[in-house]
Amino acid sequence: MSDIYTCLIDTPIGIMRAAAKDEAITGLWFEKYYPDTYKWIETNEYEVFKTLKIWLKGYFAGENKTHNFLLSPAGTPFQLKVWNVLKEVKYAKSITYGSIAKQLALDMKLPKMSAQAVGRAVGHNPISILIPCHRVLGADGSLTGYAGGVDKKLFLLKLEGVKIE
Repeated sequence: MSDIYTCLIDTPIGIMRAAAKDEAITGLWFEKYYPDTYKWIETNEYEVFKTLKIWLKGYFAGENKTHNFLLSPAGTPFQLKVWNVLKEVKYAKSITYGSIAKQLALDMKLPKMSAQAVGRAVGHNPISILIPCHRVLGADGSLTGYAGGVDKKLFLLKLEGVKIE
């Protein structure tokens, strides 16, 4: 079993904890929301963290709109399907939980899917910002929950230029 590395990253909206294994990002959480159940090796020297810190600095400066990090989130098959949809939501765009549910129902050849089930999967996204769960809005375009707090979600959406009603 390979080691899981971690480091803290200071951002304009708070301290984030990154986790990586085999040069893939496995987690990026706001400091008070990260799972503390893992035995991690704390280091700032892991190469992918150096690249991530540079990318995040550019992202928060409004420069980096896409990334090419290898991501390896751990989740159920359903969660992974939801997170894959999130990865397709472009910078400065948004999507609703209901839209994701409809898309997945079609993909899975189901008559319908629960937007609440999608919401639970979105809420368990372990790689904030890179898997852009902040781009998911309520059916009426309203801001809904965000593990880092709705204030951080609003900051990220405004940073990206998403129009909020």
